[in-house]
Amino acid sequence: MTSIDEAGGVSGEGAVSGALLDGTRRALLRKIAVAQAEQRVPSVVAAVTRGGRQVWSGARSCVNGHAPDDQVQYRIGSITKTFTAVLVLRLREEGLLELGHPVERYVPEAGLGPEVTARQLLAHTGGLAAEAPPPWWERTPGSLRPRLTDVLGAEPFRHEPGLLHHYSNPGFTVLGALVAAVRGTTWEEALRAEILEPLGLRRTGVRPEAPSAGGWAVHPWADLLQEEKVEELGLMAPAGQLWSTAADLARFANFLLHGDKEVLGRDGVRELRVPAAPGDGDSGYGLGTQLLHRRGRDLAGHTGSVPGFTAGLWVCEEEDLGAVVLGNATSQLSSGTLAAELLELVAEAEPRIPEPWRPLPHVDRKLLALTGLWYWGSDPVAVRLRAGGGLELGPVKGGRQSRFVPADDGSWVGLDGYYSGETLSVVRGPEGEVSHLDLGSFVFTREPYAEGGPTPGGVVPEGWRGLPG
Repeated sequence: MTSIDEAGGVSGEGAVSGALLDGTRRALLRKIAVAQAEQRVPSVVAAVTRGGRQVWSGARSCVNGHAPDDQVQYRIGSITKTFTAVLVLRLREEGLLELGHPVERYVPEAGLGPEVTARQLLAHTGGLAAEAPPPWWERTPGSLRPRLTDVLGAEPFRHEPGLLHHYSNPGFTVLGALVAAVRGTTWEEALRAEILEPLGLRRTGVRPEAPSAGGWAVHPWADLLQEEKVEELGLMAPAGQLWSTAADLARFANFLLHGDKEVLGRDGVRELRVPAAPGDGDSGYGLGTQLLHRRGRDLAGHTGSVPGFTAGLWVCEEEDLGAVVLGNATSQLSSGTLAAELLELVAEAEPRIPEPWRPLPHVDRKLLALTGLWYWGSDPVAVRLRAGGGLELGPVKGGRQSRFVPADDGSWVGLDGYYSGETLSVVRGPEGEVSHLDLGSFVFTREPYAEGGPTPGGVVPEGWRGLPG
């Protein structure tokens, strides 16, 4: 018989260097205590990270004096998918695959044809079924599905590839096989060498290592428990096999916010969080990450659920915050919702203090000459030169701004907002003077509809005029 928590510890909370106020810490502890009691979970452990480090952890357990700490392993279910996505993007960064290429180029044995791409599988838009054929893959040995065709089934598609978002566990099995094929190793070996070891996630792995929590089912109508079996998922492991701890997932949350030069840089982890598929209401999906808009904040991360365990991890770039929740009961604890609530609690109780404004270290006269008012047709917009070295273009008052970073050819590339990925070019006249700005065919001029200017289609000969009375 497995114990409810095969770990010692105190029933309460812990913290790294006491970075949060006492009132905030108590509110966090109360939040998980209420969840453990009301949702009837054998144990809950949680952690919060801010500014690149873990600032709080807490736990509650039904066994007096025996609550888990942030080093106890729980199964994390589909949070595994985000790890798999990082491995795929690493291959793309190294030029070993293109996300838009058919996956059959790398794993022809999947038999998915020429239309399904790695990007579609990462975003769950490949049209594949949500689950593997019976028996239920989470409750049966992976040895029952030794080949990809066993995971995908005789009819793997439920929708036309690229048509819509349809969550697919088999899709991430194919991505795991893709990683193994391109690397010439196993998914597990690639995971350990390329993510776990460089990030120092020493308590994360495919199999549990003591101390680890046992998984349980809670009777729906009585306060009783039943032990859940733990199965090896085989080829399905890249979709939901991993075990981890609150401390390791807090470290992984920091990675998802800031990147790591040995694993995937800041731009790469940002790409994970770019919306790639719509969801329901305020939800969506990136590349291996779930996206959520709550209370004015954009969150990214993933939830996880396998028999005996639930898990939730969310990060918020704006607040530089992450929150992790782990529980050991089947579908009992709303770990994703609780993790989001912990993040919001800290953001609202202790709003982030911005870094001091600092001016640019030197003046670039050519860039300075581009700042100020420009006109798209008759609409005024402002170009600003920011201390980070980029340009910002947006309405004079209000509205969403778009930031631009320099490209090697002298143009600028949109970093966010409406113009994300678009090219901003500075067009010069015969004497080298700036004529106008070209942004994805939109022309921005120093005067609105100037006679003889570069406005596409020209302007009427009469020019600006009033309306006689």
